[in-house]
Amino acid sequence: GWAALVRHDLEDPESAEEWFQPLTSSTVRTIDRTGGTFLHTSRTNPSRVRADEVPAHLADDASGEGPFDFTSYALRVVEALGIDILVPIGGDDTLSYALRMHDEGVPVVAIPKTMDNDVHGTDYCIGFSTAVTRAKELINRQRTTLGSHERIGVFRIFGRNAGYTAWYAAYVTSTRCVIPEAPFDLEHLMEVLLEDKRLNPSRYSFVIASEGAIWQGGTLGEFGEADAYGHRRKVDIGFALSEQI
Repeated sequence: GWAALVRHDLEDPESAEEWFQPLTSSTVRTIDRTGGTFLHTSRTNPSRVRADEVPAHLADDASGEGPFDFTSYALRVVEALGIDILVPIGGDDTLSYALRMHDEGVPVVAIPKTMDNDVHGTDYCIGFSTAVTRAKELINRQRTTLGSHERIGVFRIFGRNAGYTAWYAAYVTSTRCVIPEAPFDLEHLMEVLLEDKRLNPSRYSFVIASEGAIWQGGTLGEFGEADAYGHRRKVDIGFALSEQI
């Protein structure tokens, strides 16, 4: 994540070893078999660093309550390390700061990578197909449990503001879904799920709920402090919808 451009202490020779990973032949040898983010990630936004997250070497530049903009320091780190081009790989938040670096004159090649498949101005995001494939595998494994107990299942899928992942996961598992873009009729959804359950020889049905989905007239709260990109955690739509059903 962008944390390294703030956390790296230019006055400490050992700091770079902690915060940066040279991509040699040996370090990337098994990268195609490694799940997740190989270089790790963070929610750091160098232009909005909270007072309690300011590293010691930048304490003298932080006066007041914050948040603080340490972009000028991030630019010094990029220059000191001899980085010619930044290749940020991420979603809206990661790439929003990539745009800031671009505006500051740093050459940037941005690669959209988010399970939500919702980076504006792009056709496809790396990671989306993997998310749908994994969702299909995990959901299909639960069919036996749902059928054994003759239950209605609710599966929550990533997607605060975009329902692509839930939509495609529902398509490949042949089921229902609800998405943030279209508030749904709760009573109608219940009728549909009960009808699916009645018609299914195994007497079960299920719905996939995108993280930000909500029913008409309903509200889904948020909790916790907002992160550096202004996001708070949403109340679990899976539990909320299960209670309603």
